[in-house]
Amino acid sequence: MSETYAYERSHDILIDAPAAAVLDYVSNPQSWPEWIAASHHIDSPNRPMQKGETFHEKWHTRTGEVSLDWVVLDRVQPRLWKATADTDFIGPIVCTYTCEEIAGATRFTRTIANPKRKKPPTDDQLRRIDEEAALALANIKKNVEALKIARAG
Repeated sequence: MSETYAYERSHDILIDAPAAAVLDYVSNPQSWPEWIAASHHIDSPNRPMQKGETFHEKWHTRTGEVSLDWVVLDRVQPRLWKATADTDFIGPIVCTYTCEEIAGATRFTRTIANPKRKKPPTDDQLRRIDEEAALALANIKKNVEALKIARAG
């Protein structure tokens, strides 16, 4: 058996919305193409996904298209959502979203882990991951806060 490397990276942002609204938005895979640059096609119901449910995602990558079959591992409203997808190129991906209410806002944290990567990420890959995460979180903030304004109006 070849050696593998555990990898985990977390990014967070403060969003002016209730935790339930944030978790509902990010746990609905139909929203992912709105905020994840690589995600371009989702096959799922247009609603937050629950524990035990599955969905399919397609990514555009620098080397082509990747298909991912996701399984939702856990959901605790309004605090936690966790899903996993197996891949040939980097091993399993584990995606965890947490929401913590802080003084009327929500600290949203997105953690991506690869517990069995074939090789560790390079410094350039880490830089790109951080840049893409910053853009994704800014998009989530903008979209969820716009939904809050629309519902209030």
